[in-house]
Amino acid sequence: MNPALLSAFIPTFFFVSITPGLCMTLAMTLGITIGVRRAFWMMWGEMLGVATVVIAAVAGIAALLLTMPELFTVLRWAGGLYLMWLGVQMWRSRGRLAIPEDLGEAKQASRWQLFLQGYVTAVANPKGWAFTIALLPPFLDANHPLVPQLLILLALILIIEFVCLLIYSSGGKMMRVFLLQATNVRVMNRIAGSLMLGVGVWLALF
Repeated sequence: MNPALLSAFIPTFFFVSITPGLCMTLAMTLGITIGVRRAFWMMWGEMLGVATVVIAAVAGIAALLLTMPELFTVLRWAGGLYLMWLGVQMWRSRGRLAIPEDLGEAKQASRWQLFLQGYVTAVANPKGWAFTIALLPPFLDANHPLVPQLLILLALILIIEFVCLLIYSSGGKMMRVFLLQATNVRVMNRIAGSLMLGVGVWLALF
């Protein structure tokens, strides 16, 4: 792959990835409520979702979604409503993502639920599709085989995405430690619930 294009791609995609968005807000929210270690399951799902978007966009599925936007709208609203429902549950200090006021009775979401949540959020995120379609072509060199270039770029995208998710979830964990020390569990649930509601509205409407 062209080294000049590669050296330009890394900072460009890092800037795009580190910018606050659906997946990063979700990572921070889970860092607040369940901690970084369990949030890894959401991250694995999110990265698989990102890989799905990249591969599907390159394979031409993006063209189908553009010609049949109602399919994308249904997916977006379904994912958004689910996240909004989770946000309401957290606001009420209920559900598996909320931290109960009696910390000894914590009921946490399963690994599969977290994984699926990350995957759906990544795949249903219209900005992810837009960035992929707009960002990848300028960094492909027509003088080199296409598949090896895509594999290299996909590997870099997943590494950068993981680093950014880890940064956001670690920030959420620091908020969690501060709020737990202040014994403000209900406040923490409402902060996390508000973030989750915001992510759901963002996903459904924008």
